Amino acid sequence: MADLSQRELARALDVSKSSVGDAESGTSGLDARLLARAAALAGLRIALLDAGGGEVAPMSAEAVRDRSGRRYPAHLDTRYSEDDWWHGTHRYAREQPWYTFDRDRRTRDRYTRRHGVPADHQLPQPGDSPQERAAARVAARRTQRAEERRRRFLAGEFRGLPEPFECCCPPRCDELDDRNGRPVHAQDCPCSCDVG
Repeated sequence: MADLSQRELARALDVSKSSVGDAESGTSGLDARLLARAAALAGLRIALLDAGGGEVAPMSAEAVRDRSGRRYPAHLDTRYSEDDWWHGTHRYAREQPWYTFDRDRRTRDRYTRRHGVPADHQLPQPGDSPQERAAARVAARRTQRAEERRRRFLAGEFRGLPEPFECCCPPRCDELDDRNGRPVHAQDCPCSCDVG
């Protein structure tokens, strides 16, 4: 595909002609970096495929990092720090991190069985701080409670409750009452609220 002879390919890769010949005949292999360079000469690239034939992408350069700006280990799946425990015995002695991971294989396997295998480390999202996530959970609970009250109201669950009291004192009651003691009502007041 690159339209190169063994000699030209060897020169382009800066290896001996016999190395190229041995790789073509299958008696030896090429270093992965050399193979990638040879593929690039033909306009190709090396890729890893999963069991279904889909290309496996490299770990994103944008993946979440620790507070020192370091990437988390590629084989450990990151998660939000409040999902299960974080920091072990030092949990309350340190500031809560935004993300964490499990070193223990059994814990990782249990988490993977429960949540599936993530495709990559998390990517940072707005609202990822522990405080913002806690506020979002509180807001979601409030919304859920309000929706439940509305559902119950529309279902008629509050029909049996007594009607709220409404004062029907005439304006004369306000004129008589100086608000220094018990309420004062006019003689013709049909309400007489707060009396008794």
